[in-house]
Amino acid sequence: MYTHNLDPVLISLGIIEIRWYSLAYIIGILLGWWFAKKIILKKFKITDYRFEIKEFDNLITYLIVSIIIGGRLGYTLFYNFNYYLFNPFEILKIWQGGMSFHGALIGVVFGTYLFSLKKKISTFFLLDIIACVSPIGIFFGRIANFINGELVGKTTNIIWGVVFPKFDNLVRHPSQIYEALLEGLVLFFVMNFIFFKKNYKIGTCSYMFLIIYGFFRIFAELFREPDKQIGYILNIFSMGTILSTFMIVVGGIIFLKKR
Repeated sequence: MYTHNLDPVLISLGIIEIRWYSLAYIIGILLGWWFAKKIILKKFKITDYRFEIKEFDNLITYLIVSIIIGGRLGYTLFYNFNYYLFNPFEILKIWQGGMSFHGALIGVVFGTYLFSLKKKISTFFLLDIIACVSPIGIFFGRIANFINGELVGKTTNIIWGVVFPKFDNLVRHPSQIYEALLEGLVLFFVMNFIFFKKNYKIGTCSYMFLIIYGFFRIFAELFREPDKQIGYILNIFSMGTILSTFMIVVGGIIFLKKR
């Protein structure tokens, strides 16, 4: 058993604080950006598809804005709508936390679509690349969730259980670590394995990401405490489970259309 005593603030300089959560976003984006360019260049050696690598640099700005806006609005609409309905200016205080993966995902898809229209590039090609590198950011994000002591797991008696004193004094699943491993490491290797298969078809990683992440997230939700302000919908489903189910359905529809 481990008692969580990690400080979410890495460096504090008076009114300026550098938090692990913010650092996780920065590291995830920078590493994802770097690795995306690497796999694009490597893929060009085995395919006739042509793509100007500098265009991915231009896409990064769209993605950063899309992640922030989509993640914040997703959290507002999916997880705490009643509060923000009566406190709309609180939506702007993103430094206080409150980001939704599913909202960020919608934002990224929308931002990538706009960029692809402007540059006349295949939307699915860009989304495939993003699907291959986004698990990097997800991994660091979930580790930051663990450091923050948020999104805690359900109570348990397993030997690797964790006590989060800021939440309560019960032993709980380190569900953030489960998600970091599944949605981060495992998904990363699966996506890149698919992307570099022979006779790869554009769009495959896009729908496979939706389907595989959806199943991983639903599995992880079994060990994760539901958000207090929502609880279980119909006393059965968490919001994460419902949104991930939609991911799987959309992924299945894209698969059928691509077929």
